[in-house]
Amino acid sequence: MVKKKRILYPVFFMVVLTAVFTFVLAFINASSIDLIKAQEALQIQKSILYVFNIPFESQDLSIQKTFDEHVTTQTLNERTYYVYKLDQELQGYAFQFSGRGLWGTITGNIAISPEFDTILGINFISHSETPGLGGRIDESWFKEQFRNMSIKTEPPVIFKPAEGGSADAVTGATLTSNSVRDMVNQFVTDLKSIEKEVNLNE
Repeated sequence: MVKKKRILYPVFFMVVLTAVFTFVLAFINASSIDLIKAQEALQIQKSILYVFNIPFESQDLSIQKTFDEHVTTQTLNERTYYVYKLDQELQGYAFQFSGRGLWGTITGNIAISPEFDTILGINFISHSETPGLGGRIDESWFKEQFRNMSIKTEPPVIFKPAEGGSADAVTGATLTSNSVRDMVNQFVTDLKSIEKEVNLNE
């Protein structure tokens, strides 16, 4: 009987220990969900402010305050988009876009002028591109090329030195650069179909 208890004790101990660790992990996970969601929302707000070229400070509360002062969130046919007004005057719209990169999905935001004829700015909020190569799409020099880019003629994004080139690709990251180019050009094409609906939704 004593021998049997000695055998069962380690088993009982491991069961209790496993249960405790499971409870602790579940508690930590549940506690962090709201924090993760808040950080994700903050990243989107920062991205929207960037594409609209709205200055903001890096503190979390400042970002949220600036966003709330200038930007409203709208929904159209289950598509979320953002409206920027300054002194009640419409400055532009921002949308999310996504597509296939070299190693996974690239997701970003793009802002368009009220006339739907100019890209105000783009930003990337998630991707799996190679650091130092395709990952350089996050660098300011690359993103700023799209600032105030005309989309009156298609395709708007043509990489130099091709005729009519409007931007430089990332050196050594041809596939990633081409993916971004194709995503933006496709978004501009698709934008024409929702322009009237967005204007009517205002």
